[in-house]
Amino acid sequence: MNLRKRLKGHSEMQAGALNDILFILLFFFLIVSTLANPNVIKLAQPKAKSDTKVNQTVVVNIKTAGEFIINGKALPAAELKAFMEPLVLKDTTQVATIAINADKTIPIEEVVNVMKVARDLGARSVLMVDKTGQQ
Repeated sequence: MNLRKRLKGHSEMQAGALNDILFILLFFFLIVSTLANPNVIKLAQPKAKSDTKVNQTVVVNIKTAGEFIINGKALPAAELKAFMEPLVLKDTTQVATIAINADKTIPIEEVVNVMKVARDLGARSVLMVDKTGQQ
C-alpha cells in the first residue's frame, strides 16, 4: 500500500479570518459590558431650596446596670432626665433623637428607662444594634 501518493499535501486551516472575527467580538463585548450595568437605578432626587439642619442626636451608652454615658459623660440613673433635658430641648423646631447603645448583657429594664425618659422629653428613641445581627 502506498499511502504517500494519496496524501498530496498537508491540509492547513486558514486562521486569519478567525482572528479578525474574534477581535471584533472582543470589542463588541467590551462595549456592551460597560453600557449594561444592572446595579444602576436612575432616580430623580429632590433638590433642597435652603440649607437643612441635622436633627439633634443624643447618644446614651449603657455599660453596666445603672451606669450611663451620655455624649461622653458618665452619669448615674437618677440624673439621666436632668442631664438630657437641655440637650433634647435645645432646638424646639425639630424633634431630637436619642440613640441608645446598650451591651447585650444589660437588662431590658435599663433600656426601657431611657426610652421612657425620651418619651417624657418628647424625643424619639432609637436602639443601636450590630449591622450583621450575629451573636
